Amino acid sequence: MANVVVLALVGFLHTLFTAIWIGGMIALALTVLTTIRKTLGMGPESKKLIDNIRNSLSKITYVAFIVLIATGVLMSNSSPLFQGFFTLGNEYSLALTLKHILVAIMIVIAILRSRVVPRLDMEEPKRMKLMMMMLVTNIILGCAVLFLSSLLSAVVRTYLLEAVSP
Repeated sequence: MANVVVLALVGFLHTLFTAIWIGGMIALALTVLTTIRKTLGMGPESKKLIDNIRNSLSKITYVAFIVLIATGVLMSNSSPLFQGFFTLGNEYSLALTLKHILVAIMIVIAILRSRVVPRLDMEEPKRMKLMMMMLVTNIILGCAVLFLSSLLSAVVRTYLLEAVSP
């Protein structure tokens, strides 16, 4: 029973921090940034507010990275279909490898968006457009990651059902 509780807790934390990360990006793009632009325009105060929000969310995102990596490793190792990281021996391993590649790309984009792009020497409207493009790209990749997570669960459930059916 203790093993089930630990696995449930690991799965819960993985799901929670996935929701925080991807949900945060969606909320930022669809509500926060558009509301700031509509309410305050795009003057220096808006830029300062957006920068402060981005910095706060970046801290949450970096914590999410750590939790997701730790819980993801534990979840992968507990699966009967897991053959190792970046292997392609079965449907589970292929989907997991694709998920890991997408998450790695998302992490790189998030770091570039929060640490590199703000320091680039470019006009502010171009910088904001680039940052929004990167945010939208990460949202799309995040949705693909969510789909792959669902696919992984379906593959495991199918495997377990086939294992117990006569």
